[in-house]
Amino acid sequence: MARVAVVTGGTAGIGLATAHAFARGGWSVGIVARDEERLRDAEAALRRHGGAVLAISADVADATAVDAAADRFEAELGPIDTWVNNAMSSIVAPAPEITPEEWRRVTETTYLSQVWGTLAALRHMRTRNRGTIVQVSSGLGLRSMPLQVPYCAAKHAVTGFTDGLRSELLHEGVDINLTVVYLPAVNTPQFGWARTRTGAEQDIPAPVFDPRLCADAILFAAHNRRRDIWVGRSTVQMGLMQVASPALSDRFMARGWDAQIGEASPNKPGNLFEPAPGPAAIDGRFADKTTPTRTEFWTDRQRDVLVGGLAALCLGGVAALAVGAGAMRRLGRGRHRILPHL
Repeated sequence: MARVAVVTGGTAGIGLATAHAFARGGWSVGIVARDEERLRDAEAALRRHGGAVLAISADVADATAVDAAADRFEAELGPIDTWVNNAMSSIVAPAPEITPEEWRRVTETTYLSQVWGTLAALRHMRTRNRGTIVQVSSGLGLRSMPLQVPYCAAKHAVTGFTDGLRSELLHEGVDINLTVVYLPAVNTPQFGWARTRTGAEQDIPAPVFDPRLCADAILFAAHNRRRDIWVGRSTVQMGLMQVASPALSDRFMARGWDAQIGEASPNKPGNLFEPAPGPAAIDGRFADKTTPTRTEFWTDRQRDVLVGGLAALCLGGVAALAVGAGAMRRLGRGRHRILPHL
C-alpha cells in the first residue's frame, strides 16, 4: 500500500513542487488549498504520476475545516504518514500601515494554520504512534526583516510552537517526528500574490532558489528523521548572523527594505483574504536570478558534527594550554629549589 502525504498550500510554488515530488516517488498525495479551479488543475497534473490523489478545498485558518480534511484523507487515501504544513500568506508594508485585520489574517494563515494542521495530523498519527509532520518555515523565522513583519513573526511562532510540542511528545513517549524546514528566497508565484502597500512590485535579492530544491528537502525529511533542515546558503547566513551579533543583523537587514522595492506598481489586494487568480504553477517571475542547485540543504546532524568538532578543537586547545601552564609552574618550582643552592 502506498504511503500517504498531505501538503497544505499544494496548488502552487513549493507546495505544488512538493506534491509532485511525493507523487513521483509513488506516494498517495492529498493537497489542501482554497481555489477550486487551481485545485482541479493540480489534481489532474499529479494524477499523471499514476498514484492516488485527493484535492480538498479548505481555508487552513479554519481549524474545523482542517480537521474535516484530515478525516477525509484518512478515509479515502489511507493512514497519513507525512503531513506538510506549507500554506502561508503575507503583506508587504511598513508595520504601522498594516490593519489589525491584516495582522490577524497573516497570523492565522501562516502560524495558526500550522498549529491546526499539526493537531489534525497528530490526532490520527497518535493511534499508530508513527508519522512525520513537516513545518515549512523560512530564514525569516530565524532573522526578521522589514516590510514583512507579520510574516516574520508568524514564522518565529512556528518554531516556538514546534519546539514546545516536540518536548511534550518526548515526555509522553510518542514516536512522531517533527521537522522544521527553513527556506530561503524561492522563485514562486507568491511574490506576485502578496498584498502590497508600497506602491511597487515586490522584489527579492539574489540568491533565489528553485522550489524543487525545497521540495527535495521536504521529501528528505519524510524519509529521514531530522529536527531541523536549512535550505540555501542565505538561510544559514541569516541564522549565523543573528546568533553572532543581533545588533549588527538589525543594521544589515534594514537594507532589506530597499531590496524588496521593485518597479512602480499599484498596490495589490493579494491573496490574503481571497485566492489570487492564476494557474497551478511552480515557478514565479524570477527565473533570471534563480540558482539551479538541487543539493544545497543541511540538517541538524551536520550542524551537530560541526559543533562537536569545534568543541573538540577548543577543548584540545584548553587542554594544551593547561598542560603548558602546568609545565611552566613545575619549571618555576624547580628553579626555586635549585637557585638557592647555586
